Amino acid sequence: MNNDKTTFTAFEGHSLIAYGDLAEVVLKIKSSIGKASISTILIFSDITGKTIDFNFHGSKQEILKRLEVYTSVQDAGLSSGPGRPKLGVVSREVSLLPRHWEWLATQRGGASATIRMLVEDAMKKASSGQSAKQVQDRVYQIMSVLAGDLSDYEEALRAMYKKDKKSFLGFIGNWPNDVQNYLLKSSKEIFEV
Repeated sequence: MNNDKTTFTAFEGHSLIAYGDLAEVVLKIKSSIGKASISTILIFSDITGKTIDFNFHGSKQEILKRLEVYTSVQDAGLSSGPGRPKLGVVSREVSLLPRHWEWLATQRGGASATIRMLVEDAMKKASSGQSAKQVQDRVYQIMSVLAGDLSDYEEALRAMYKKDKKSFLGFIGNWPNDVQNYLLKSSKEIFEV
């Protein structure tokens, strides 16, 4: 999955109806359901595999306002104190041992620049950004909601946890195409090893 941008995927039954950032997905759903305020459409976070609830009641402007609230809830816990908000810099507390602070004080650019550089390097070294367990948990979340009632569901899950791509593909082979494609995209990192 793409870790550079948070994306969401929406399904109505077993049919994919929208993909993109949350605003794109929500507005596409709103346009398809019209004046209805509730829907059977499921919105999945492509990072976690969990579904999110959203209230589609009201106008496009009201929905966009609601999205702002949703985004601020996701960012809860982020300080609005010192930092460079226009650059996206967020200030938080970091606890280090005295020897760490001493070492940071000797680094060119100061503590903040050095910590940012170390974090960037660590992020680059993390090949997939998520552990195999996290990816399996994401795929499990998606499968349990989208495919829990489909034939060979349990067998497909077992194959996924065993990292047996051939069996996994065989078990999901008769599932609806959109479900298969989303699961293949979501599970890609599991089978790359």
